[in-house]
Amino acid sequence: MNLEIELVPETAWGSNLRNKVPKTEWDKIRKQAYQDYNHKCGICRTTNVKLNCHELWDYDDKNHIQKLKGFIALCDNCHNIKHFGFVNVQVSKGIWPKNMLNDLAKHFIKVNNVGLKEFKSHIKECYDKWEKRSKYEWKTDLAKWSNLISK
Repeated sequence: MNLEIELVPETAWGSNLRNKVPKTEWDKIRKQAYQDYNHKCGICRTTNVKLNCHELWDYDDKNHIQKLKGFIALCDNCHNIKHFGFVNVQVSKGIWPKNMLNDLAKHFIKVNNVGLKEFKSHIKECYDKWEKRSKYEWKTDLAKWSNLISK
C-alpha cells in the first residue's frame, strides 16, 4: 500500500525532531521536504494544497529504538491517515468533526485502490502493533539530524 497508518508507540509520544529543534531549523527542514517533493503530496501527488512535513521512522522492535530516516511532504488527508490514532482522539473529544473519519477512509481507499474491508483490516493490524510496541520504552535515534538540537 502507498498510504499506511503509522501509530507511534504511546511511550514514544512527543519524541520527535520537530519538538526538539528551534522553529527556524524545523522551517528549513520542512521547506526542503516540500521542495524535494516538488510541492506535491509525496503519496497521493495532490498539488496546490497545504503541505505538512512528516517524519519517517524505522522501528527496531527487538532493541526498541525508533530511528529517524527522513521526511516526506504530505497533504492534510495523507498526513491525517498517518496520524489516524491522533485523529480518532480528536474526533472522540468532539474537537474534530465525526465525518472526518469517513473522509479519511475514502481517501485511504482511493489512494490504495482497496475496499473498506482492507481499510478496516489495516486499522486493526496497526492498533495491534501499536499495543505491542506501547509496552516498551523506546530510545530515539535522530540520526544525522541530532546535531540540530540545542544543548
